[in-house]
Amino acid sequence: MPTVAHRERAGSAPWGLVLAAGDGTRMQGYVREVTGKELPKQYVNFIGKHSMLERTFRRAEKWIPAERILTIVGRHHLIHEEVQRQLSSRPAQTIIVQPDNKDTCPGILLPLMHLYKRAPEAIVAVFPSDHFILEEDRFMEHVALAARAVAHDPSRIVLLAMEAQYPEVDYGYIVPREEHGGLNAWGLRTAARFVEKPGVAAARQLVDSGGLWNTMTMVFKVRTVLNLLQSHCSSTYLRFDRIYDAIGTSDEAKTTQDVYRTLNPSNFSKEFLEMVAVTSPETIAVLPVSQVLWSDWGSARRLLQVRALLTDSKKRPPRTLATSWRPRSHLVAR
Repeated sequence: MPTVAHRERAGSAPWGLVLAAGDGTRMQGYVREVTGKELPKQYVNFIGKHSMLERTFRRAEKWIPAERILTIVGRHHLIHEEVQRQLSSRPAQTIIVQPDNKDTCPGILLPLMHLYKRAPEAIVAVFPSDHFILEEDRFMEHVALAARAVAHDPSRIVLLAMEAQYPEVDYGYIVPREEHGGLNAWGLRTAARFVEKPGVAAARQLVDSGGLWNTMTMVFKVRTVLNLLQSHCSSTYLRFDRIYDAIGTSDEAKTTQDVYRTLNPSNFSKEFLEMVAVTSPETIAVLPVSQVLWSDWGSARRLLQVRALLTDSKKRPPRTLATSWRPRSHLVAR
């Protein structure tokens, strides 16, 4: 495979990447209780008429055509008829099957290799599939703004981060750097550091000092991330280089399986973004998002928080929900 820096082609229109390969182990008991099934949480309908994955598709398609949205899923998910049903309507060639769950770093890099093969100049927005977002239009306006910022400066990786509403100990936080010159034209701030799942006291300090919840919704140019991977994680890059060369050939499935067999689980935020924030601090930018009710449904506790809020807020004007949200004290992590 030629080095990333030397491959120049057209095709910088926006793409999307939906992350749906996780197993949601912490939610398995709750999913089994409410559905009687063993489905991964992203395929479950908890609120309204659509599953979390279907909601993510609908949200992304407010800005990106369906044929430009890739979805990464686990091979073992496909044994479920409900999973097959939800994926059956997706456009051809947009479902990327991962042989094993090796956490978010391989789960992002595998579809990026497929996307790079198709559109190496693409700007891509990455969407986790287990998040609840009430004000979807406003949220997607921020995603589009992040994409315009990346088009202006392709060296940046832009992460959307929410105003922290309370000291959640299960979230990752981004601490923005002090900007003495004020915000830039895009409203971006530089990430000073990442903090993963702090204790209660540390979480309170982060909230009080302006720390933001990391949504892991991010926008970047594919070439930029692969350049960084090549420079800073060469062994990982070389493994996925093998997959890139095999994509579209009869060896694709076997090569992908062989590579995954040698991989250790790795987290994209902890093992890649945090490293880049240290070695190339100007690369990681943060776009704060306000007036949006967002929740990562990685636990039943947070799902129930949102359901309680929506039930209690039926008499309130919708615009007040995001600003008035404070979890009930008995639901907040201790």
